[in-house]
Amino acid sequence: MSVTRLAFLTVAAFSTCALPSLAMAESSYVYCDNGLRCFKAPCPSNSALDLATGKVIKGVSIDTSRLPPKDRAMTEASDVLYAGKIVVRGSIEHRVQTITGKDYRLTWLVATSIQRTARNSERKHCSSYKP
Repeated sequence: MSVTRLAFLTVAAFSTCALPSLAMAESSYVYCDNGLRCFKAPCPSNSALDLATGKVIKGVSIDTSRLPPKDRAMTEASDVLYAGKIVVRGSIEHRVQTITGKDYRLTWLVATSIQRTARNSERKHCSSYKP
C-alpha cells in the first residue's frame, strides 16, 4: 500500500471516528446570572443548564465570539443571556487562566447559535426567575 493511500485512509478513519464525538459535544443550554456574587476570582456568578442532561453547571462563563453577527449583536444589546431568556447551542470547554499569578481551570460555555426563547421551567436556576 502506498504511503499516500495509507495516509488518506488514516485521515478518513480518524474523521469518521472524531466527527460524531465533536457533534455530540454540542448541546443546548440556558445561561444566566445565578445570584451569587464574587469575593475573589474565579467568579461563580453565572450558571448554565444543560437541557440534554438537566444538570446545572455553576461558575461558568460564556464565550459569544462564535455566534453569528446578528445573534451576537442581540446578546450585546440586551439582557437576554444574563436573564436566561434564550437557549443557546454550544459546548463546554475547560480553559486555564492565570488570575493574580495563580492558574485556575475555568469552565466556559462556547455559544455557536441561538436556538429559541427559554421556557420558564428552564430558567429556575436563574436569579431573574419568577414563576
